Formats: sequence, C-alpha cells, structure tokens
Amino acid sequence: MYKWIMSVLFFGACTLGIIFLLVSAKPEKSEEEAGAESGKPQLKITASNFQFDQPEYKVKKGETLQVVLKNKEGTHGIDIAKLGISLSGKDLSKEVTFDTAGTYEILCSVPCGTGHVNMKAKLIVE
Repeated sequence: MYKWIMSVLFFGACTLGIIFLLVSAKPEKSEEEAGAESGKPQLKITASNFQFDQPEYKVKKGETLQVVLKNKEGTHGIDIAKLGISLSGKDLSKEVTFDTAGTYEILCSVPCGTGHVNMKAKLIVE
C-alpha cells in the first residue's frame, strides 16, 4: 500500500511539473520581432544556403535603420566592411545611420559551404 501511494504521489508531482513548464514557457522573440516591436524602421536581410533574398538592397542617405539578419537556412553572417557593419553569432541586429552615399558589397562572413565565396549582395545608399 505504501509503495502504491508513493508511486501515485511521484507521478502526480511529475505531471504537475510538466504542466507548469508547458504553461509558463514563452518562446523567445527573434531579433526581427524585437526590432518590429520597438517601432524602428528596418533593413531586413534574409540568408539561406549560398544566397541572400535580394541581389541588392537600397536605403536613403541619412536614414537610421535597424539592420537585421535572418538565417532562413543554414548559419550565416554579414559583413559590409566599408560601413563597419558585421553581424554574426548572436548579434544579428544593429542600428546603423547611413551617412555616406555609395554602393557597398555585402558578404557572408560565416563559412557556410561550397557556395560561400559566391554569397554576395549589394547595398546602395542613395
């Protein structure tokens, strides 16, 4: 009888613990969602295996944007050397003011496989 009662108490406590974890667990917000909630205008760049979602991105000179990188497929980073923008790892978002007009090359900064060297896009500051 004692073993039966202890078993019921043990499994009941486990069940309550699991229910508590499921109810209280909230998914973390992505960088994109966090930026969208803050109301800041964004430059969204989505990376998948060996390509960005657009061959070129355009912004206005003087604009301040939250540059956000979303990894749709694989693990990637971006580097826009002439503007000092580097996003990789956990830092996939950065606020940037585009002061200088010009055309800048966006490169994947994380070796992502055989097509990595061709993973490029352009950023045009008008």
